[in-house]
Amino acid sequence: MAQEDLNPKTDTDAAPAAGSNVEKDPSDWVTGEEPMTGAQASYLKTLSEEAGESFDSGMTKAQASQRIDELRERSGRAGR
Repeated sequence: MAQEDLNPKTDTDAAPAAGSNVEKDPSDWVTGEEPMTGAQASYLKTLSEEAGESFDSGMTKAQASQRIDELRERSGRAGR
């Protein structure tokens, strides 16, 4: 199968191509400065409550993503 024929949504065995943006740093996101999504807010609120940390509803998408990663690491959810 040629590289251009791969569909990451359906070809689950296909590894991301070198230089892929599958794991892009949130600080490089084009939409990173937009307000966090509802899904991010909900998950971040849950993680914050579990960690006994405050929840900041004014975060950007990029900030929320980074905070989620931090809290997941600390809570042991990172591997899930």
